[in-house]
Amino acid sequence: MILAVDIGNSNIVLGCIQGQTIEKEARIATDLIKTSDQYCAELKNMLDLLEVPVSSIEGSIISSVVPPLLNSFKTAIRKLTGLTPLVVGPGIKTGLNILLDNPAIAGGDLIVGAVAALAEYPAPMLIIDMGTATTITAIDAKGNYLGGCICPGVKIAAEALSSRTAQLPAISLEAPKKAIGRNTVDSMRSGLMMGSAALLDGMIERMEAELGQETTVIATGGIARFVIPMCKRKIHYDKDLLLKGLLRLYENNNKPGGR
Repeated sequence: MILAVDIGNSNIVLGCIQGQTIEKEARIATDLIKTSDQYCAELKNMLDLLEVPVSSIEGSIISSVVPPLLNSFKTAIRKLTGLTPLVVGPGIKTGLNILLDNPAIAGGDLIVGAVAALAEYPAPMLIIDMGTATTITAIDAKGNYLGGCICPGVKIAAEALSSRTAQLPAISLEAPKKAIGRNTVDSMRSGLMMGSAALLDGMIERMEAELGQETTVIATGGIARFVIPMCKRKIHYDKDLLLKGLLRLYENNNKPGGR
């Protein structure tokens, strides 16, 4: 079994993958203060809860957008399993042709998502990841990684509204019934949720105009499943996109001639 770990700004996603099947999945909160020993204990407790024996872990791979946590979690996995995890970063074989000004700065999560999407969907494509930030990555018809955009995530926007304005409360992120809210909470939900959907529709349209053709659009991330139904554009929701990408990268880097 392979342990795939996606370290995000808000959550750390754990995937226990047997063959090509994601058998178990869990999330733990990202905490910059925790030590490697604390993460080791938390990881052990989570595997016990999932009924996954530590002895069944044959390999591991990590993607992280939180640099201070990477070494702590690598050490935690090594202490728990005795294995040194593969890390998504410079030197890893991705098979991607990255056309950024500086390919070395490409976010690990964006690379992982692109690898998975190219394996399952036709190019050209746009890949949306709605987490703490909302990102859209553009892949052209030849499979080249072109770049994309980074926008504030829905939760960040909601927190900014409630913390920076005196009369706006903290709210739950639920789909609004109408664009025109009749009270403060409904108006905030309209702006946050429908506003995010409109942002996606608008950015998809603009990016496709630059590419000169229609694309396949794929979305992942926890909040995406609530926002996508409000979009006018057809978008494929794939909640396990990053775990699939981590598995593919692990396989490509652990076989002779892997690309």
